[in-house]
Amino acid sequence: MAVAGAGLAATQTVAALREAGYSGRVVVLGAEGVPPYDRPPLSKHLLDRVTPAWLADEVGTDITSLADEVHLDRPARGLVVHGAGVTVHTDHGDLTADAVVVATGAHAHRPDGWAGASTLHTAADAEQLRAALRPGDRLVVVGAGWIGAEVAGVAARADVDVTVVEAAPAPLAAALGPQVGALTTPWYDEHGVRLLTGRQVAAVDGAGVHLADGTTLRADVVLAAVGARPATAWLGASLPREPDGALRVDEGFAVLGAPRHVRAVGDVTLRRSRRHGWVPGGHWDGALRDPTELVADLLHPGATAARADRAPYVFSTQLGHELTLFGQPGADDDVVLRGDPAAGAGWTALWYRPGTDALAAVLTVDRPRDVGAARRLFTTPDLPVLPRTRAADPALPLRA
Repeated sequence: MAVAGAGLAATQTVAALREAGYSGRVVVLGAEGVPPYDRPPLSKHLLDRVTPAWLADEVGTDITSLADEVHLDRPARGLVVHGAGVTVHTDHGDLTADAVVVATGAHAHRPDGWAGASTLHTAADAEQLRAALRPGDRLVVVGAGWIGAEVAGVAARADVDVTVVEAAPAPLAAALGPQVGALTTPWYDEHGVRLLTGRQVAAVDGAGVHLADGTTLRADVVLAAVGARPATAWLGASLPREPDGALRVDEGFAVLGAPRHVRAVGDVTLRRSRRHGWVPGGHWDGALRDPTELVADLLHPGATAARADRAPYVFSTQLGHELTLFGQPGADDDVVLRGDPAAGAGWTALWYRPGTDALAAVLTVDRPRDVGAARRLFTTPDLPVLPRTRAADPALPLRA
């Protein structure tokens, strides 16, 4: 068994293989040259955690003790799929295996013309960014998504002068839509962060960030936080890939259009879900738990047991607030609020399929009592049905 990648999804795949009783040879190919680590702390604890959160400590899985060979600095460079196996090309020779699991994760996106911008996706990125930021420095964060908002809050607390530039009309608009994203706008001013929305970036260089309207934002450090792309360029044309590089997989994480001994999990995937349609990778909870489903389907093909359909789940600590998102909001969904965001207390947003009581997603903000109920709502095969009028009442527990 070849596992391409050495992050959370890869680590959990190896653990799941052994837990399922697989006694064959397992070879892991990593690219960063360091043991597997957890990525969320890179932004959430950018300035107060100077060493990686090693997965051996965080999830109790030591990949080096479970796999037969672990090459942390031998990335996969190419793949050839045979009828009964695969060949993985590396700089140190080819590896032939009966099956492969593609778990190479994602890489931060840096647009052309932004050569002067840093990114934040790896431990090395975090180390460089941490070393560059000092109190009083001017940091311009391009992108008010999950990572951009987290870094802005962390840096502002460390007395860094922070400006956030967002092309959309509101923060988190890509994930939550502009209506709900706009509810987070006041948080920036409350934490001394300058927020510019609806502004396009033309270029980034040593002087700072040049906007399309001719404005230049002077900066000591620029962070490009404009999303990530599946790290699948190494596959070339060996597997069918989406325009962004993602691999479409079925409920058992078999790559569609390839033999079933080719699997993919984690950030590289676009997963088929009965409940949510197509779900992009990039969800930490999926990388943690989906390998169990992958391994069960791989080792027992044709098994009739229902596979878990894990709901998309995002958690974020940003600008003094705790956010959790379950499900997948749609651009045309109706939004119902529980609580008043302007009151300064916790609140929850619910997305409903238009004209129905079918619930597509739930966002909780500083409302921990809704978190467990929201998670349980998305354990059914189909979208949960929740009466809107009752759900809108913040005094009524969501679990009711």
